Amino acid sequence: MLSLIPSPIGNLEDISFRALELLKTAEFIFCEDTRVCKRLLHLLSQKFNMQFQEKIFKSLHSHNEKEVISSLDIALLKEKSVLYLSDAGMPCISDPGALLVDFCIKNKISYQVLPGASALLCAYAMSGFSQSQFTFFGFFEHKGKQRANMLSKAMQNDVVSIVYEAPHRLIKLLKELRDFDKDRIIFLVKELSKMYEKSYKASANELYENLKNTQIKGEWVVVIEDVKSKGEQINIQDINALELSNKQKAKLLSKLTGLSIKEEYNKLNQGENKC
Repeated sequence: MLSLIPSPIGNLEDISFRALELLKTAEFIFCEDTRVCKRLLHLLSQKFNMQFQEKIFKSLHSHNEKEVISSLDIALLKEKSVLYLSDAGMPCISDPGALLVDFCIKNKISYQVLPGASALLCAYAMSGFSQSQFTFFGFFEHKGKQRANMLSKAMQNDVVSIVYEAPHRLIKLLKELRDFDKDRIIFLVKELSKMYEKSYKASANELYENLKNTQIKGEWVVVIEDVKSKGEQINIQDINALELSNKQKAKLLSKLTGLSIKEEYNKLNQGENKC
C-alpha cells in the first residue's frame, strides 16, 4: 500500500503521530531528495526518541517522475509498506506525487493521503481575506510572456490568488504587482512555522517601498486580494470604448492580457480587439 505523507514545512512538531508510525514501519520510501529525507528521519528520531527500521530510498522528483513511474513494480506497491514524502509540505501541491497517485488509481493499488502541513492553506488562513474561494498558481514562470500572462490572471482574478515565490525574486514580483495596481492589498508570509516566520499585509506599493532595500531571505507565500474587492473588473470592451489613441489603449490592454504593448497595438490596428 502507498501512503503519501506531508512533511513538516519548518517545525518538526507538526509531524503527526500517524505519520510517525508509518515512518517507523515503512519498507520503501519514495522522496524528492534522498539526502533530505534521510536527514528528516534522523532529526525525527532524535526529537521523538524513536528508531526507524532500515528502508530502501528512491528519488522521485519533477525531473524523473515519468521515468520512475514507467518502470514501477506493481507488486512492490501492493505488497510492501511504501511511502512518498515531499521535501517539505503536502505531496502533489506544487510538488511531485500526482502521477504516482494516478498510477495507483489506474492499477487498482490501495493508497492513502495523510493530512498535514501545507504552506498554501496556512498562509491563506493567516491572510485575513474572507473569501471561501481562491486560485493557487504555485510558482510563476521566471520571465517572459508566460510570467506576464500568469501575473495578469492573478491580478484580474475575481477570487483571491496565492503564489509561491523564491527569495531572490520576491522584490521583482512586488514591483510587478505595484506596477499593475499599486493599491492592491497583498499578504506576505515567509518561513512558516519556523523561528524567523514573519508576515506583512499592506498595499503593493507600500510593500515594495518597505522591502526593496532589505535583504530578502526564506521562501515566501504571496496572497493577492481579488479584483472584485477593488471595484468592477475592467475588460477589453471597456478599454476599447475609451476615447484614447490606439497607443494609449495598447498600454492598458497589455497590462490586462499580458501581451506586449506592440502586440496589442497591432491587434487594435487590425481591428482584432473590437469583438
